Amino acid sequence: MNVWVVDDDESIRWVLDRALRRDGLNVQSFPGAAELLDALDEQGPPDVLLSDIRMPGVDGLTLMQRVHTREPQLPIIIMTAHSDLDAAVAAYKGGAFEYLPKPFDVDAVAPLVRRAAQSRAVSPPVASLPDGASAAIIGEAPAMQEVFRVIGRLSHSHITVLITGESGSGKELVARALHSTSPRAQRPFIAINTAAIPKDLLESEFFGHERGAFTGAATQRKGRFEQADGGTLFLDEIGDMPSDLQTRLLRVLSTGEFYRVGGIAPIKVDVRVIAATHQNLETLVNEGRFREDLYHRLNVIRIRIPTLNERREDVPLLLRHFLKRASEELSTEVKRLQPEVMTRLTEYHWPGNVRQLENVCRWLTVMAPGLDVHLSDLPVEIQAAAAPVAPAPAAVPMADAAPATTATAAGGETAAPSTAPTAGADHWDSMLRQWAEAQLSSGRDDLVTEATERLERALINVALHATRGQRQEAAKRLGWGRNTLTRKIKELDME
Repeated sequence: MNVWVVDDDESIRWVLDRALRRDGLNVQSFPGAAELLDALDEQGPPDVLLSDIRMPGVDGLTLMQRVHTREPQLPIIIMTAHSDLDAAVAAYKGGAFEYLPKPFDVDAVAPLVRRAAQSRAVSPPVASLPDGASAAIIGEAPAMQEVFRVIGRLSHSHITVLITGESGSGKELVARALHSTSPRAQRPFIAINTAAIPKDLLESEFFGHERGAFTGAATQRKGRFEQADGGTLFLDEIGDMPSDLQTRLLRVLSTGEFYRVGGIAPIKVDVRVIAATHQNLETLVNEGRFREDLYHRLNVIRIRIPTLNERREDVPLLLRHFLKRASEELSTEVKRLQPEVMTRLTEYHWPGNVRQLENVCRWLTVMAPGLDVHLSDLPVEIQAAAAPVAPAPAAVPMADAAPATTATAAGGETAAPSTAPTAGADHWDSMLRQWAEAQLSSGRDDLVTEATERLERALINVALHATRGQRQEAAKRLGWGRNTLTRKIKELDME
């Protein structure tokens, strides 16, 4: 199999060349698009092309367009060190097989290349990203890269999406991005919060009403479904929807038809539905509070938005963004955070997620007396909060098994493991003592080796799960180098 790599960074070319050749692939590297295009004329196409997105002269997206003009079925993998939603969506809309943010796990590149070679790509449509599609979504953490990747893959789709995540994590922003990068971008985006509307008004709000349908209905009114015809309807907090309205919603999703309140003629609409909730819908289904058939109708593709605790590396980026925005809103200078303030805010647990962080930035812009923000300028709840302590798994000394996780959702999403309370560290110490006492009482030796192996195995499993198998990021979270993690995995027979 012939693989071409184009990147202006010589070190990236060298690493990929070595990794792919080690896997039995033939590799040819190019420092820029011009050299690759010349080789394409002289040699014909490779089986797979890996291209950086930002290069001097012709960039990766333009190169992909030119290559696909000649070879529309050639799978192209786009690499970038500047990971954002615009790049992901533009790559997928341009016809990329996959979008690979740097730093990536070198061991995962060869399997990805083989999957690309086996794919039967259709001629990719080339489209530009709508204006303002994703300016408000910021994130470089691996968890956010997964969100960007899903949005990019759905950029040609009309499919129903269920967004889950804690309050304040940015579910509506993701819904708007899904709409603005879709074929419906020029049609209406209508958002409705099910929990914010009185139960008696929900039916009229969703489906509209005819004149005289009830007391006070002086005129005919179009509901949200009619207003969103041809576009997207975002149903926020879908878990709070009353059961009788769930039945009507299921019918609309199934047939595209509904009746206004008091109406006798069916109304047909073409609406893409995106739903969101901070609740566990599976639990609501089991408790009989949410229709199972409606749940399956909504849960076609699921996107889980990570909490801010799961993407702490994005906190400085978000702080700079929201401080700048607050200064523009209030026509004042941008506040500067002292290093110790940045550290405290990065370590803070942010129960209100991104929404809380944005509000803190506004608060600091108004309340901090000087241009430089010091610890004493922070809100009292942040000043008083101690840095979070990551608890160790309670059962590590007792078993080799990886921690339990929730099931994979229909859209390929896997929920992150739940976070135990800080007190769990004390419980872990107690369990470790009990295990050690039991082993010594039974005459066992070499306890440190056995406990260390079990501890490392459990930590590696948890880190790989939390980073969705990306070894580079998992090693970073564990405090190891990537080579150390690879060696540990081999020593513990975890391949």
